Amino acid sequence: MSAEYATFGLAPAMRAGGVLANGDYQAHRDFVDFIVDGRPLLYQLSDLDAVSPLASDVPPAIFTAQVRSLLLEADAPLEGGRYVIYGCPECEDLGCGAVTAAIERHGDDYVWRDFAWQTDEHADLERNGYHGIGPFLFHGEEYRAALGSLLTGTAGERRRVLLIGARAAVLAKLAAALRIIGIGAETAQDATDISADELRTYGAVAFGRAVTEQERAAVRQSFEHAGVDVAYVEGLAPIVPLLVAQIENALDRSPQEQRRLTRLVAADGEAGVEVTSTCRVQLTAYRLDRLYRTHMYEVFDGVLEAGRHRLALDAKATKGESFIVARTSGGVLVEAMVR
Repeated sequence: MSAEYATFGLAPAMRAGGVLANGDYQAHRDFVDFIVDGRPLLYQLSDLDAVSPLASDVPPAIFTAQVRSLLLEADAPLEGGRYVIYGCPECEDLGCGAVTAAIERHGDDYVWRDFAWQTDEHADLERNGYHGIGPFLFHGEEYRAALGSLLTGTAGERRRVLLIGARAAVLAKLAAALRIIGIGAETAQDATDISADELRTYGAVAFGRAVTEQERAAVRQSFEHAGVDVAYVEGLAPIVPLLVAQIENALDRSPQEQRRLTRLVAADGEAGVEVTSTCRVQLTAYRLDRLYRTHMYEVFDGVLEAGRHRLALDAKATKGESFIVARTSGGVLVEAMVR
């Protein structure tokens, strides 16, 4: 085996859920990603819509078993000493396809090698191997410390969203949409009667446009008194898919420097997008007409190379009060169109 040492780390990551343009729902998944030589390994493989086995919504016993498996404290689940590195975010079935690799000890160290796309028990390295990726040789102490920290941490903790607003119908639809994609959500007019212990279960608070600044300040004060640091979302418009996208962005705990979608600007009928690696980007425009009816347009869906891009948008999609949602498999950004 010929391999140079690579650094190994872990970082929070997200598979962005949402209400898609065709009306389908995409599941939200929080997981822990593998950071190899300072970059998410997922981005080094290809533009995959996938999550690692270290997902926050798996039962604690299974999560612990996954960690111990990667530490080689249990037999490999696949033939040839192979382990699932990334799998389907919707069902985690091997039949949907998964990135696998052989993991083995090399003295006191660990090696990940022979990465492949696998859909059954046998990996065809010649046909489906990720040639040029790996092998990666990790220092044993660093590798064990990173994975071992998950056994004593709160990697499996789920976060909820508190929805504050005056329009009960919109809040109910928003809460239902969030729950469908896997995000817990409750509605309230304020946070006065919510206990400190319950406030600590929330990761974000979303305010409707009708909530006054005084009411928002009172909610923030309740969270401050409970010692809770949450993200606050200022709802741009009573459009459920748009609000879901805003909340998804607020819940993203991945380090800023390791995100794939890093910038969105919407102005003068154009969208400015920046990505850090080649990936598929989808742009959706939402607008309200004079009767406050919602109109939705798919304005771009394609693969962009790393860098900054300017994309012209259909004038019909961006007239009046309009908003742009940029989406990759791992993140969402939202901006109001500026004129």
